[in-house]
Amino acid sequence: RYVPVGLAGILLAGLLAAFMSTFASTVNAAPAYIVNDIYLKYINPKASVKTQIRSSYIISVAVVVISTVIGFFLKDINEIFQWIVGALFGGYIAANVLKWHWWRFNGEGYFWGMTAGVIAAIVMKFTVPDAWVLYFFPVLFGVSLIGCIAGTYSAPPTDEETLINFYTRVRPWGWWKPIEEKALARYPHIQPNRNFKRDAFNVAIGIVWQCSLTIIPMYLVVRQQLGLWSSIALLLVTTLILRKTWYKPLCKEEIRYNEEIKQLKQNKE
Repeated sequence: RYVPVGLAGILLAGLLAAFMSTFASTVNAAPAYIVNDIYLKYINPKASVKTQIRSSYIISVAVVVISTVIGFFLKDINEIFQWIVGALFGGYIAANVLKWHWWRFNGEGYFWGMTAGVIAAIVMKFTVPDAWVLYFFPVLFGVSLIGCIAGTYSAPPTDEETLINFYTRVRPWGWWKPIEEKALARYPHIQPNRNFKRDAFNVAIGIVWQCSLTIIPMYLVVRQQLGLWSSIALLLVTTLILRKTWYKPLCKEEIRYNEEIKQLKQNKE
């Protein structure tokens, strides 16, 4: 309807390629996570390489079979997409934000935060299947956040030396005051990150930039000229803003950072 015959073939090939790449990465990632993080760690730490490979094959097949079975119960692709974005992401964000911005956060907090969020999303899916899932985003986020905090304090903090090494290399902003003080006391030449406002601004502009980049091909396919040229203009404007507020400062800070890391290595030697 919207695409000429030749372009339709290219578009279909692109969609199939995107599907195959996503499918392949998921099938390969699942056994890697399960075998390394669960099987080898808790079930059979001394498993031979042959056993690990066989386990990976079994898990890969199981993932494909389970996913196929789940697919038979879906009404349409939009249903599962809305659930992933509105529900599953609600239980996913808290742990993946805290791991960068809270020094006390640890592996237990990440595990229980993700687990609580995913379980809550699944429960919501089956208890209120006809609800607009985006409305549940704050609830699922809150459940995941509680899981993160409870899990974090259920275990001791990460080794202090690991935290100091992480801070000196990454310089995250957020709740890092105790580690920041110890890192600066040990390495007084390093400069902490004081650019929270600028970074937050760049994140907001970057989201607009990414959305514009994504939607341009869509407008091109459906031949909506106004939306297409508006998106291109927005992409150009946000690109110029990011060049000034993100890329140029990043280049300058990279030079300073490399000098600090070089001095850091010299001090350790």
